[in-house]
Amino acid sequence: MQQVGVVKEIWRYPVKGMAGEQLECCSIGEIGVFGDRIWALRDTQRQEVQSCKFRPELLQCTAILMKDGSVSITMPHGDALSSDDTSLNDRLSSLVGHDSTLERLKPLYDDGENLAFYRRYKVKGETWLDELKATFTREPGEPLPDFSQMPQQVQDFVTIPGTFFLVSPLHFITTASIQSMQQKLPEADWDVRRFRPNIVIETPEGHQGLVEQAWIGRQLTIAGLNIPCTAAAPRCGAITRAQNALAFDASMLRTVVRDADQNLGIYGSTQEEGELRVGDAVYLQ
Repeated sequence: MQQVGVVKEIWRYPVKGMAGEQLECCSIGEIGVFGDRIWALRDTQRQEVQSCKFRPELLQCTAILMKDGSVSITMPHGDALSSDDTSLNDRLSSLVGHDSTLERLKPLYDDGENLAFYRRYKVKGETWLDELKATFTREPGEPLPDFSQMPQQVQDFVTIPGTFFLVSPLHFITTASIQSMQQKLPEADWDVRRFRPNIVIETPEGHQGLVEQAWIGRQLTIAGLNIPCTAAAPRCGAITRAQNALAFDASMLRTVVRDADQNLGIYGSTQEEGELRVGDAVYLQ
């Protein structure tokens, strides 16, 4: 095995679409980082789980997981509300402009119970696909991800049933990739929080460019945990949105589309359980 870096940062996002919290260590397993995406906002009229793709205002909130499994949500003006606060749904509905409720992850049983909870909202033919494409906020002539081979599950469900993940429970990005983008557009703020990774990998000196794209189809080993690298992470308009101290910046997406083949970072998954810690060595098999 070849060492390709060390774990620089660990992030989890207890509420899907909201800003998250930085950790020094975490448990990790089949459903990703413990406590990651275990709550989500669900549109009342559409009966559909929402993300920052469709509700970018969520990025203005920060969620922290509490020991009892509840979450504390800091709203855009700085006040913090617990997930059991009776005013929270009204506050979040007002923020995103749609009647919504904060919902906890529902288990998926063998008999299909709770399956409908994860379904896409579909009433007008392919309107849902047009809505999805629009979230990528491409300009004329810019490519979109290839939606022609979307698995039926992705067409029917807004997240992987039984989870609040759209594609995969783990997302990695390297410092080499961030530095590569900074070199392309030095006036932009390439804060890693814009890309919502779980693990930021600090690559050794001399590793340049979008190094993790070459890891797809191979396997990382961190703290004895084997993590297959499954796919590239195509970028949508969410990376341009204002959040916390980060300003709106459309130029970043233009740069990623043009100079990174619209991908930044990669997805991964694992069937194993283990503990990760900042400073752990990252190996590529």
